[in-house]
Amino acid sequence: MTSMADIALHALMPDILIALAAMGLLLFGVLSKRDHALACTVTAVIVFVVAARFILAAPAGAIFGGLFLTDDFTRYADMLVLLGCSGALILSVDFNRREAIGRFEFPVLVMFSALGMLVMVSAGNMMTLYLGLELQSLALYVVAAFARDDLRSTEAGLKYFILSALASGLLLYGISLVYGFSGTTDFAGLAHALASSARANDGALVGIVFVMVGLAFKLSAAPFHMWTPDVYEGAPTPVTSLFSTAPKMAAMALLLRLLMGPFAPLLSQWQMLIEIIAIASMLLGALGAIGQLNIKRLMAYSSISHMGYALIGLAAGTEAGVSATLVYMAIYTVMSLGVFGCIIAMRRGGKQVELISDLAGLDRRNRGLALAMAALMLALAGIPPLSGFWGKLYVFYAAVQSGLYGLAVIGVLTSVVAAFYYLRVIKVMYFDEAAPSFDHHSKAVGLMIAGCAALSALFVFVPGPVSQAASVAAHALLGAG
Repeated sequence: MTSMADIALHALMPDILIALAAMGLLLFGVLSKRDHALACTVTAVIVFVVAARFILAAPAGAIFGGLFLTDDFTRYADMLVLLGCSGALILSVDFNRREAIGRFEFPVLVMFSALGMLVMVSAGNMMTLYLGLELQSLALYVVAAFARDDLRSTEAGLKYFILSALASGLLLYGISLVYGFSGTTDFAGLAHALASSARANDGALVGIVFVMVGLAFKLSAAPFHMWTPDVYEGAPTPVTSLFSTAPKMAAMALLLRLLMGPFAPLLSQWQMLIEIIAIASMLLGALGAIGQLNIKRLMAYSSISHMGYALIGLAAGTEAGVSATLVYMAIYTVMSLGVFGCIIAMRRGGKQVELISDLAGLDRRNRGLALAMAALMLALAGIPPLSGFWGKLYVFYAAVQSGLYGLAVIGVLTSVVAAFYYLRVIKVMYFDEAAPSFDHHSKAVGLMIAGCAALSALFVFVPGPVSQAASVAAHALLGAG
């Protein structure tokens, strides 16, 4: 008969593996007299792959008195977190070497941030939630400012640190209010307490709002997006690719876990707030990106709008809505990694270039890169039959099923507006006078770009595995399984 200790060990094996590997690489890098950045990065990616294998084999259930949860929902979110972290590490190898920031600390920091994200996703208690979020944030503060000799990178790290500390304070204050008015920090206990009208009072609602604000910051959802354009532009591009994928998936999974779990009895109270955040994000992302000249800032506003679309599924408050949000996050992760791979390939004369105008005439200089970038831009715009279209279709359909017609209409209209700046990038690549050629990029970057572009273009032929996995995850989250 399997003991509780054995179950706990198997459930925590991915986290234990990543923690031990990160500490081992840290000691190895410090004690070694040579630069082993490449070896450490490759090792980190291998560790993530092995951790993913353990995640798929982990038993479902709650351990340590409900502090840590494992189920199909956590497996789905964990796989996307590891995909985002692995993609960022692969993109970092060539970039960090050329920018002379290829140090072993980078993959170690990414591993610690990944560990924090896995803890966030598996949290079954407010204390576990906060522990994971802070572990993730502390590592991300450093990687944002990893290019120490670059003023923009240092500024990005400082801005992210200050604003993230503010958001963490708001989150912690919200947790204290929820605990004060409910008498527990355990998710199962909170669901039971808030189902009682005596406990679900105005004080608890204020606490829930503060918790939502803290997580909305991590999502870079409006109006808590202030850090996003500057940090996206200033941080090294592989770090920006990390910010746009894994932390957003972890924060979205945590928001889904909270609102559809312990806070589900108060759906009618928080639903309107999610709708407002979704509408604000879609509008600000669509309008804010129009005048951008820097492609990384454009992607920052794009990420704000896409988080708004993903939140539509959560606003629906149904299993179909949760499933739609999970599908959307998977599609967005792949599209985002592909685009940032293309941005890393934008190097001329040994220097990284980031202006949209630098893509001028790319089709005549590098047809493959131009084709991949065009496919990814069209997918982000939601043009059928590419993956972005299906992601938006899922969330809009979930909103319509829940009677949120206005939210769905605003989503469609902002998608039309946002298509302008995505199509502008394609116009620059195919119709403007050709700029000088880009430098040769590594095979790893090329494979990342080609793979993400192909998945975005061919998703229409194989949507089943992703949508089915998302449905199973949503089923597990809502306790219907």
